[in-house]
Formats: sequence, structure tokens, C-alpha cells
Amino acid sequence: MLGLGAAGLVTAPYLQSGLESFLGAASGKDPTGLTGLLPNGGGFRYYSVTASVPRKGPDTYRLTVDGLVDRPGTYTLDGLRALPQTRIVRDVQCVTGWRVPNTPFGGVRLAHLLDAAGVRPEAGAVRFTCFDGTYSESLTLQQARRADVLVALSMRDEPIGHAHGGPVRLYVAPMYFYKSAKWLSGISVTSDVRPGYWEERGYDVDAWVGRSNGRDDAPTV
Repeated sequence: MLGLGAAGLVTAPYLQSGLESFLGAASGKDPTGLTGLLPNGGGFRYYSVTASVPRKGPDTYRLTVDGLVDRPGTYTLDGLRALPQTRIVRDVQCVTGWRVPNTPFGGVRLAHLLDAAGVRPEAGAVRFTCFDGTYSESLTLQQARRADVLVALSMRDEPIGHAHGGPVRLYVAPMYFYKSAKWLSGISVTSDVRPGYWEERGYDVDAWVGRSNGRDDAPTV
């Protein structure tokens, strides 16, 4: 019995990693979204609003910054990695109820990219688009400049995998996880907030954890 217990401790991380990899791969080919209902050891669920999402790597990934800015630009994955990095550890709270505590995210502060682009005085919001071709999100300019809003390159101290929205995703620590857009490809500065994919389907635009969407979850800050 002791031997079986020790073997379980040794193999558990590999089994968890294998299960997460399987569910991540399956979710990318599941147009029903049912794989998102399956539990996994990491606590996360895999969601996509499209039947399939192309994969991007260092040679193909690009992030554009444009709109009401003086210096539009395009970043490669290596270019983002070369910028100053910030690490944040927060609980991740999904509006559907599940929560993953003490999850590290690392990346570039969104405010850094906005400052580099030179936001114009008439700007009031930021819109995010994704290379799945469907998902979008928005923040007010004040929200986007918070120190706990990242253009994230790592999660749990590893590069963000495709199933989790990699290689680059948005991470908005104090808001429900639907605000943290996966597969980020575009940052556009706008005059006003434009409702994103889920806001057009009834979710709150300002998605503070515990203070929106009719939920009373403990804040993630």
C-alpha cells in the first residue's frame, strides 16, 4: 500500500499534465463546447467560441497596436518577451463559478504598450481582438492602465499553451475571466467602450469580481 501511494505521488503530476493536454487538444476540435464541462486537475475549463483556432508561434504571431495613437506598432512574440516583464499572482474567477487560487501570470503591462504607442487625448477606451476571428473585449482607458492588467505571455510560470489562449492573452486580474481575452492579436485605442463578445450576450461590461453579473464572489485582489 505504501508503494502504491508513493507511486501515485510520483505519477500524479504527469497524469494531470496529460489530462490537461488531452482536454486542451479535444476542446480545439469540439464545436459543441462540451469539453469545457469536464473537470481537470488544474481547475481550469477550456472554452472557445469557435470550432477551431489556428496555432501561432514565434514565426507567425503578431500583435498590433493601433487606433487613436500617435505611433501604431506591431510586436512579434520575441519583441514582447524583450520588454519589461511583470509577474502577478491572483485567484482566477470564472463567472460560471469555478475558481483557481494563487495563479501566477507574467507578461507586459498593458499600460507600457499604450504609453509606447502614444495615446491621443480624445481616447477613452481600448478594444481587444483575437486571432480566433470572433472573440473581442473592451476596457475603459482607466481600467486598461491598471498595474494588474497584463498582455500575458506566461501562466503558472510556463509559456501560455494554445488551449489557455497562447501564445499571448490578455489578463485582467480584478475582473471575471471572460475579460481576459484568449489568443490576443489586436489592441485598438477607441473613443468609447465597445461591448465585447459576451457583453453582447448579456454579461456585464464592467466585470469586477464580486461586484457584477449578479455574483458575490470574493474579490481576486
